[in-house]
Amino acid sequence: MAKTILTVDDSGSIRQMVTFTLKGAGYDVIEAVDGQDGLDKAKAKNVDLVLTDQNMPRMDGITLIKTLRSLPSYRSTPILMLTTESGDAMKAQGKAAGATGWLVKPFDPAKLLEVVKKCIG
Repeated sequence: MAKTILTVDDSGSIRQMVTFTLKGAGYDVIEAVDGQDGLDKAKAKNVDLVLTDQNMPRMDGITLIKTLRSLPSYRSTPILMLTTESGDAMKAQGKAAGATGWLVKPFDPAKLLEVVKKCIG
């Protein structure tokens, strides 16, 4: 059975590119338009990996990660940040919140798949 990835980003074009890349590699993808939508969808269906942006309306990526990490079913689920934020302070916040890894936009589809495969095969 295909692994399921939740992609959380308020940019429709980024969600479209990420979904296209991941589906092309055989993953199932659930899309969420912001952190709150992502949290709702993660609670409705357990996923194998979460890919989230940082700067979004309603709930940002770091808040989403902290909230997911507080749920027993997401304590060890890989969560990757995919964001334009590349500063060390923001990366440290992401790591402290429980992020597994960090990718900077614009992303390279091959690099995204390489990191996803390392996390969930």
